Amino acid sequence: MNKLMRIERLLLIAHIASMGFGLAGLLLVLPHPEFIANLPDIGKTAFAWSMAGGGVMYMLLGTAAVAVYAFRTLGLWHWLGFMIPAIGLSLSAELLGTSTGFPFGHYRYLSGLGYKIAGLVPFTIPLSWFYLGLSAYLLVRMGLKNSQLAVWLQEFTAIILGALLLMSWDFVLDPAMSQTTMPFWVWDVPGAFFGMPYQNFAGWFGTGAVFMTVATLLWRAKPLNLPEEQPGLPLAIYLSNFAFATVMSLGASIYPPIGLGLILGVAPALYFYRRALPESRSTAVSRLRSVIERDKTDLATIK
Repeated sequence: MNKLMRIERLLLIAHIASMGFGLAGLLLVLPHPEFIANLPDIGKTAFAWSMAGGGVMYMLLGTAAVAVYAFRTLGLWHWLGFMIPAIGLSLSAELLGTSTGFPFGHYRYLSGLGYKIAGLVPFTIPLSWFYLGLSAYLLVRMGLKNSQLAVWLQEFTAIILGALLLMSWDFVLDPAMSQTTMPFWVWDVPGAFFGMPYQNFAGWFGTGAVFMTVATLLWRAKPLNLPEEQPGLPLAIYLSNFAFATVMSLGASIYPPIGLGLILGVAPALYFYRRALPESRSTAVSRLRSVIERDKTDLATIK
């Protein structure tokens, strides 16, 4: 397990570093072609490779980090029970969306995110649905594990709020990624929300809720033992990807979606992370005092 934890952390660090490298290229280098022109040939080649594969790499690293975490803490069945429906159903929704405009609106992917499945959807896109979706779902589910709610209500809440966290990330990501110096997708029919149709958010929420529901039902096939630890990696994945989207939005001078994402995404994520903390010292002391007082009462009764 210690070895898996080290691998998990290395993948997380590499994931965050690759996003930082990508931001530097998109926001600092691309807007200044004179800098690129003055690079030596090897520098120009390295920059071209990074622009062509940077988006692919950070998504692959994020997927790997979350996959190792899920395998280590949940086990093979629950890891695959979430990953397979998340990738399969999100890919189906994306293929449908890029073909018909439902459920997200009329859009199409450009280059920079890897090989396109059926010539429409980069293979990395459903991977991002998986690793952000599981991170969002686990933050809520683990935050509720010590609550007094019935298990079915914990599951339902994790689906609804997990999908909300996922959608809130897109509030910030989508406008910037479609309007940056090097856009990764474009809206053929722009909408009222910084170029995006409101339908897009309903599509994000609905797609996330569907695959989270399917995964929840699959998880019931085997006993689920949520890890007795803070959901540190899910929080780090969610916050780092939100930060990536935030910096992109700031670079494009798009501000209101950031506030919306902070309220509906980051704040709940931090709240449920806090709820998932192991029993605090003060709570433990309070419980110990209760036990001592009860024992005193029992002794007095016996006497």
